Amino acid sequence: MGKRRGAIAAGNPKTAAAGMEILNQGGNVFDAVVAAALAASVVESTLTSLGGGGFLLAHTQANENILFDFFAHTPRQKNPSSEFFPVDVDFGAVSQEFHVGLGSAAVPGMVKGLLHVHQRLGRLPLEAIAAPAIHYARDGFILNAFQTYCFKILCPILGKSPDLGSCVVPDGKPLPPGTLLRLPMMADTLEFLVKEGARGFYEGELAQQIANDSQERGGHLTLADLANYQVIERSPLTTTYHHHTLLTNPPPSSGGTLIAFALALLEPLNISALDFGALPHITQLAEAMRLTNQARAAGYDRHLYQPDIAQQFLAPDHLRPYLCQLTGATNKWGSTTHISALDAEGNAASLTSSNGEGAGYSIPGTGVMLNNMLGEADLHPNGFHQWDEDVRISSMMAPTMVLSNGQQNGSHPQKPELVLGSGGSNRIRTAILQVVSNLLDFRMSIDDAVASSRIHWENDVLNLEPGLSLPDPRPTTFPFDGRVMQWDERNMFFGGVHAVGMDTDGTLYGSGDPRRGGAIA
Repeated sequence: MGKRRGAIAAGNPKTAAAGMEILNQGGNVFDAVVAAALAASVVESTLTSLGGGGFLLAHTQANENILFDFFAHTPRQKNPSSEFFPVDVDFGAVSQEFHVGLGSAAVPGMVKGLLHVHQRLGRLPLEAIAAPAIHYARDGFILNAFQTYCFKILCPILGKSPDLGSCVVPDGKPLPPGTLLRLPMMADTLEFLVKEGARGFYEGELAQQIANDSQERGGHLTLADLANYQVIERSPLTTTYHHHTLLTNPPPSSGGTLIAFALALLEPLNISALDFGALPHITQLAEAMRLTNQARAAGYDRHLYQPDIAQQFLAPDHLRPYLCQLTGATNKWGSTTHISALDAEGNAASLTSSNGEGAGYSIPGTGVMLNNMLGEADLHPNGFHQWDEDVRISSMMAPTMVLSNGQQNGSHPQKPELVLGSGGSNRIRTAILQVVSNLLDFRMSIDDAVASSRIHWENDVLNLEPGLSLPDPRPTTFPFDGRVMQWDERNMFFGGVHAVGMDTDGTLYGSGDPRRGGAIA
């Protein structure tokens, strides 16, 4: 793309364009990513929402690395008569059950998180940052096929919200591609937030509405839950892979640590010597995924809030038995979206956000649907309604960066080479794992690394995208007894990795994942 102000990869062309507009106005990458995230809440409203939460991994030109955690938080008390019921989401080849209702809504962090990042690292006024999103909501945007597909699969949930459902799934049917969709309620809400700031959402009339509806209709949320929500600044989890430094999301979230574990399993293997997509390559990847899940189930989830859990989980003594198994074997929806961005000043941001599938409740008159983070099985492996009160929910979201090999001593600081992340519920970590391996092991271009066929192993099922297949009959050395699901087409089930990078000469490049309508600017 040449030397420019910056590069942004996102889940929709208008999301990316909103961020680039801010860069062109003289904003930095943090201004741009906040603008893009606000735009995504309008044009990717099935994947993210002001009623959801997320994480932003920041690298500043001053060589500071910060993980902003504004994911959903559990309420301070449980309502024993909560509204909580299952809904099946059909991806086509497979379906996944989610739980919705006001009893599935956790404390949202998106509004406070975005405004916190803007205040902390941005420089343009909030009015300018929100302007693209307000424009999309007020004047409308043309729906593409992917947006219609998202409305279709989430129709049973969207339809439960009278004001929002009537806009996007009128009469219980999704709007067709090519439709001009206007969301004036969202425009009003964004203008309100520009004027009132985060307090308008967490302590004002909107907070009162959420709390009242929640208590009357079977939710857990109270005014105290909203007023006491805090954005947490964490030190990123740092790991290495083939002499590259990776930054990702630390505990109590799970995704980053599990990616680091899988990379540690792959690193001793000579992956780059294999033919991409051939049986040995598929086998090693799948085994790394299987063993990572095995290690997670063996105690990681029970100790998420234990100090130094990541260091213990990634310690050589803990890795060794899994490495032995891997070496022996090789011898024989989630509704989430991501934005990656770099600017010419040396700043980088990786932001993953989600609304789950939505609780089926939108704050009246706002166009903002609350999350269903208490209703996602992936986030509650110990069972629904077993969550601890007043804690940050663990997530698979893992905004990630690969840094150059410079020394962190001021004179030769490490610089971001690659910024990436993904949506996709429990497939987030396997999608990121494969793109990192494609880039660093197979030296693919960023477009090929993102677009190449993927696998996902979970619950004794090996999912394969088109372009990857197993020989029939399977060789006796193949280590899996489980079922193989051969997909007929690429699907958002396998995540949506949006990535940007910078060459040593400062040239910027990027790729948006076609599985989730990705775009670059």
